[in-house]
Amino acid sequence: MATAIKASKSAESTKVTELVTEKEKALEQALTLIERSFGKGSLMRFGDSAGRFDVDVIPTGSLSLDLALGIGGIPRGRITEIYGAESSGKSTLAQHVIAGAQKQGGTVAYIDAEHAMDPTYAAACGINVDDLLISQPDNAEQALDITEALVRSAAVDAIVIDSVAALVPKAEIDGNMGDMHVGLQARLMSQALRKLTGTTHRSKTAVIFINQIREKVGVLFGSPEVTPGGRALKFYSSIRIDLRRMETIKQGTESVGLHLRARVVKNKMAPPFRVAEFDIMFGHGISREADLIDLGTQAGFLKKTGAFYSYGDVRLGQGRENAKSFLQSNEEIATALEQDIRGAQAPRNGKTNGFMPASVDDDTDDTEEVT
Repeated sequence: MATAIKASKSAESTKVTELVTEKEKALEQALTLIERSFGKGSLMRFGDSAGRFDVDVIPTGSLSLDLALGIGGIPRGRITEIYGAESSGKSTLAQHVIAGAQKQGGTVAYIDAEHAMDPTYAAACGINVDDLLISQPDNAEQALDITEALVRSAAVDAIVIDSVAALVPKAEIDGNMGDMHVGLQARLMSQALRKLTGTTHRSKTAVIFINQIREKVGVLFGSPEVTPGGRALKFYSSIRIDLRRMETIKQGTESVGLHLRARVVKNKMAPPFRVAEFDIMFGHGISREADLIDLGTQAGFLKKTGAFYSYGDVRLGQGRENAKSFLQSNEEIATALEQDIRGAQAPRNGKTNGFMPASVDDDTDDTEEVT
């Protein structure tokens, strides 16, 4: 009886092995046929990709935002949307990303649909304006065609489109004031993003769309805020950053900067809904030193005794502004502090040291789109 059971199990095992072998042969034949029809690499096992899906990033210029994004910056080969109210630092943040890409040796293009690019301020943000590619298109179709051509070239590392709201379709420009063009911009954006997504991934270009916000009329519940350009950008973006102005920074009675809050409302690369806060100083851009002081204090690397800040045995100064001035004048200390902060956030054995640079906002994204 036992011998018969063993023989039955052996026969079943042989059948299973033969079936698996037949399926493997069929799969290999299918892979060969697909590669012959569509080219080598059109279908592969994920483990054989050899780093093909690794994502490089471009720093944003704000350490707190880099850490809140979870990957260290804006991803290459993906689409990113930065949106917010007026004077909330959208263009400034994008210009710091451009400067970061140039520092990595990359080529960057700026599609200035708003025709508001200030080369002096761009240089203050760290951009090499002499090497910057800039276009001020006549209409939305021209702007998106230029963007597609640059992405397809695979020679540009980052492209900023400023802004979606300023992309006016040719039919609207040629028409009269008051003419209705329902959904025209939304359809145009949807078509453009369908074409851009795959090419962007293959070319490893970071495509950044800046967007504005509007308000719906008659909304009683929920947020009335909407973003122009339809829903397509919301779906195709791997990262969406909502920028808000929190307060004005003053020295005496003079306004010298803005304190901003960035909420990562969508993130396909890391956990979303993290919040980062940073300063933008008028005429200078994002304040790296303010980031270091806030994050260093939060992480415990900077000690605050009364109004005095100290880093180890080094006293930085009395008050936040004096501490910022000290770090500006002492680059070695600022670099050491930044390395400590990054080291505290770096995962070890799958866990961080417990330091989170930004609070987590578990609210879902309630901003919709308007055409």
